[in-house]
Amino acid sequence: MATGYAEDVMKDNGIVEREVVEAQKIWGEAIVAIGEAYTQKKDYKALAEEIVDTLYGYDEGAVLFKPTKASEKPFRLTKEEAISYFVTGIVPEDRGFAIQPWRKVRFENAEIIIDNDSAIAMGNYYFTDANTGKEAKVEFTFGYFKDENGKLRINMHHSSFPYRPMP
Repeated sequence: MATGYAEDVMKDNGIVEREVVEAQKIWGEAIVAIGEAYTQKKDYKALAEEIVDTLYGYDEGAVLFKPTKASEKPFRLTKEEAISYFVTGIVPEDRGFAIQPWRKVRFENAEIIIDNDSAIAMGNYYFTDANTGKEAKVEFTFGYFKDENGKLRINMHHSSFPYRPMP
């Protein structure tokens, strides 16, 4: 049965394109869930910690994370710094990207490169503001690896606003 993905046969437990697309969907839903927990006055910080533990590979090795809205500390090399970016915490400049909140996150991949048990995806993702309905376009590059349980984990995440020439 064909699924429409370029490579849909798993060889040697390698990554296939549909797994990357599913990981992106899960990441977007997680960002929305953190914002919903925040607005409902639930424990959004515990949820963010659980999400970072589940989706990122900080417990397995190095993670290269360069978030969009970060300038004083642009690189988040620890789990605690990543959590701070999403919900505030140890980095003073953080305002809590995930507690904006967002209604929806959608990915448009320019390309996905797969090398057996690792993958890189690059493109644009769009965040729909839960309060205004306006959509923000952001450029991304994610790197993934497959952990010992066969789940994709993020080991590289670069995000930036599109370039705008100066007048």
